[in-house]
Amino acid sequence: MTACYIGVDVGTKSVRAAVVNRNGKVVAKATKDILIWNPDEDFYVQSSENIWEAVIHAVKAVIEKSGVEKGYIHGIGFDATCSLVVLDADGKPVSVSHGSSHEECNIVMWMDHRASEEAIFINSTNHEALKCMGGQMSLEMQPPKLLWLKKNLPDTWNKAGHFFDLPDFLTWKATGDTSRSLCSLVCKWSYQADSLGTREWNQDFYKTIGLEDLLSNNATKIGKNIQSPGAPCGSGLCDSVAMAMGLNAGTPVGTSIVDAHAGVIGSVGCVPKATTEDKPFPLPDLTSRLVLICGTSNCHMVIRRNPHFVPGVWGPYYSAILPGLYNAEGGQSAGGKLIDEIIESHPAYIEAMKDAEALSKQRGKPVHIHDYLNDWLNTYKTRDNLPFVSYLTKDFHLYPDFYGNRSPLADPTLKGMKCGLTFSVNLKDLATQYLASIQALAYGTRHIIDEMKKAGHSVEIIYMCGGLSKNSLYVETHANVLGLPVVLPLDEESVLVGSAVLGASASKDFSTIQDAMLSMCGEGTVTEPSKSEAEFHDKKYQVFRKMVEDQKQYRAIMNG
Repeated sequence: MTACYIGVDVGTKSVRAAVVNRNGKVVAKATKDILIWNPDEDFYVQSSENIWEAVIHAVKAVIEKSGVEKGYIHGIGFDATCSLVVLDADGKPVSVSHGSSHEECNIVMWMDHRASEEAIFINSTNHEALKCMGGQMSLEMQPPKLLWLKKNLPDTWNKAGHFFDLPDFLTWKATGDTSRSLCSLVCKWSYQADSLGTREWNQDFYKTIGLEDLLSNNATKIGKNIQSPGAPCGSGLCDSVAMAMGLNAGTPVGTSIVDAHAGVIGSVGCVPKATTEDKPFPLPDLTSRLVLICGTSNCHMVIRRNPHFVPGVWGPYYSAILPGLYNAEGGQSAGGKLIDEIIESHPAYIEAMKDAEALSKQRGKPVHIHDYLNDWLNTYKTRDNLPFVSYLTKDFHLYPDFYGNRSPLADPTLKGMKCGLTFSVNLKDLATQYLASIQALAYGTRHIIDEMKKAGHSVEIIYMCGGLSKNSLYVETHANVLGLPVVLPLDEESVLVGSAVLGASASKDFSTIQDAMLSMCGEGTVTEPSKSEAEFHDKKYQVFRKMVEDQKQYRAIMNG
């Protein structure tokens, strides 16, 4: 038996854990669902106690499932969504909701958009700190949410003894150590880090926006001990947590990372299988690879040696993922959530689900609704004698920002649009709208990459991971729309591998986090773009860009 590491990923809807060996092979996985409350429009909250119980359950389950003896677990790493956790001085939950109906909820989720006015105010300051956020701070980041709590929930504000980013809450629960991750603080809290050695809270920024009280007492409430991802956290697992998980006390715990950033660590070093025995697939430099982490939301991550500032794209952030390198992050607030909405709100959804369930019984294995619709799209292509599946949306167009635009327009007020609706509510119409939603997300990604390139970024290849990367149509559509090859790691759990890399780094089995990453990223496959679809997607992309221009014109008319 060889050394293994545990990766724990706290996503939007579930906690997942995996045992990963030093070559990046996932030995076993376990999942536990977590709860989400939506008490009001734009309010999304969770319970840290519910999440931690799910973490213990998932880790214990995956150890039992793997059969790996606890002595061979050399480290554990955590990643999570960039949600805000509020605790009192004793580490007890403090409510982030009005009234008493959701007192157990002490987490303002990443997707919570309550702090729109606070974000507008922060951006109106035009503070120099905003330069590293694409020129504007998103309402999904922590300062707007903190300011909202201070203004609207004074009891919560006064009781709060700790404000954690969710990944840092997890390492605190595991070790008792209150250190914070440079990744979370630089990317979501406007903490300053640069190549000259600066590591400090931006006091002028926090004073300007009215949060200077958080910096008192050496910023104890928000973090005074800041560590790089993968650095050993405290003295490892504390006794009670180790016993609950079924691990040895003192098992090294790596400093945490935001979930999308874990996807980068777990995939960007992946090497595609050789196209022939003698000719490996030509890979560009690490700094010309864009990692698309596609799940409930989508994140577009690039790593560079020098800083590049892109309007509407977060970053450049120094050493937030790998030491000595800058990263930038584009994003779409609704990715898989958009596709789910399009499918589940359609009148033919119930019929489609019944058919998919029947097929599952017939084939003896689950048939996902995406796979079911992909099969039908190929049937319609053949039946209608079309040149390619994408042609089904020739007369139907969708604009995807149902939950605002994160990048590159940085406008949370934008809405979704459909063009080409008819009275048809049959299965073909459902499949066509589903296809259009995938295309719209790909066109949004193309828009982000176009703006990155204008600012000096090089993007020559796409690495893709996350739940949607398991959808072959999603992968092929992005390759064709972007005109770039897409690499898929053979192991589909890149985010879990990335968090396991943090544990491997903390264990000191590897000399650096880069060494652990390159050892554990494994091999992958490549999907090449179809040249025959290039002209079609160029035209559709023009329609995509025109739709947002039209929406802005509509607003100007209504507000004029």
